[in-house]
Amino acid sequence: LEREFRGKFKDFLLVEHPNDLPNEVRGKGGNITYAGFFLKDWLDKRKIKYSDVIVTTLDADNRTHPTYFDYLTYEYVVHLDRKNLSYQPICLFINNIWDAPAPMRVVATGNAFWNIISSMRPHTLRNFASHSQPMDALVEMNFWSTRTIVEDGHQYWRSYFHFKGNYGVVSIFVPIYQDAVLSSTYLRTLKAQFIQLRRWAYGASDIAYVATRIFTDRREVPLGPSLARLIRLIDGHVTLASIAILIAIGGWVPLFVNGQAAHSIAAHQLPEVISHIQQIALVGLFITVFFAFKMLPPRPLRYKRHRNVWMILQWFLMPVTAIVYSSASAFTSQTALLLGRYFDKFDVTEKATVKSKSK
Repeated sequence: LEREFRGKFKDFLLVEHPNDLPNEVRGKGGNITYAGFFLKDWLDKRKIKYSDVIVTTLDADNRTHPTYFDYLTYEYVVHLDRKNLSYQPICLFINNIWDAPAPMRVVATGNAFWNIISSMRPHTLRNFASHSQPMDALVEMNFWSTRTIVEDGHQYWRSYFHFKGNYGVVSIFVPIYQDAVLSSTYLRTLKAQFIQLRRWAYGASDIAYVATRIFTDRREVPLGPSLARLIRLIDGHVTLASIAILIAIGGWVPLFVNGQAAHSIAAHQLPEVISHIQQIALVGLFITVFFAFKMLPPRPLRYKRHRNVWMILQWFLMPVTAIVYSSASAFTSQTALLLGRYFDKFDVTEKATVKSKSK
């Protein structure tokens, strides 16, 4: 990589992060923080101002859109409060989507759509995966947290409280292309997908971090907006763990829990009402399938046309993936937090790509 790209950049720095440093969990946060301090020293020696530098963190599987850095530079320049902002592209997990198993394709596409939707909701947008932040802000904050396995989402809250509530995330409306989960075997891939989503759901650990900084006499952020953010944070994690199960069996719960409910007209009608709602929701699923096809990269030559049929049939797995992956992974992470079994190691997600010519 150094030989190939050194001439493309001002410099190409290789940094080795030592193992078992104090006050660090084994994770990305400690890794990029160590690199951040290395970069700080490099800038100091060359007398380059921190405010002239913006840092983008990319994972090994990331492929930036050709216009990403142009767009990022423009947004950084036009915002006068640029130091109090971070910049969030749209993460699309489609690099190897044709090669991933069907359940992983459904999960990856669903996550991509959620990132697209989030980019249009600035009041709920938070740091996720690959994002950019000014160097002067990072230096003030000692870069990222080294004590959590979800350093991206947690960085939003660290920044929010550091800047006393005067902090926001700017959408960069171009994609960062990432890989779907794909390991060496089908079973390993299924397991790796669950572990990845479990790590993402561990962002529920931020609830205590946020609450203890709002409900205190030493609060430095505005109460109203901060409370609204906390409520949305709690709602997001509770919904993630429960909504798929509620949609699947929620209509019958009153009949199972309360025997007297059998005599209630409302309890008998509830399953039918939910069934009608689910039928209406199918319209949204058809729209999702349509746009999922529009978003796909070209079909590789190694796959025949009938592969397109499986790309449609995979959506019948959506109820299964929603419960087995989304709900179960969130419930697992939240239960671990409840029992004090904290995750102290970043499990690197297994991803692979298969090289061939595109059609």
